[in-house]
Amino acid sequence: APGWRGHRIAQSMLKAVEAMARERGACKLTLEVLSGNHSALRAYEREGFAAYTLDPSMGQAQFLQKVLDGAGHLPPAAP
Repeated sequence: APGWRGHRIAQSMLKAVEAMARERGACKLTLEVLSGNHSALRAYEREGFAAYTLDPSMGQAQFLQKVLDGAGHLPPAAP
C-alpha cells in the first residue's frame, strides 16, 4: 500500500527470512520479481540480492503454477 512505502517493511521481512534460512542451513535465497517493478528491485538489491542466469545449456526457465481449490478466495461478505 502506498501509505507504507518508505518504512523499510520489505527490509525487515527479508532480514527475518534470511535469518530463518540460515538457521535451517540454506545456502541461498532466490526470489522472483517483475522487471518493471523498479522499487522492489532496488529494495532487493539493497539487501544484497543480485540478478543471475541459469545454465543456458539446460534451456530457459519456465514458470509453472498450480491453482489450489479455494485458495485465495475470500468468503462472501456478511450483509
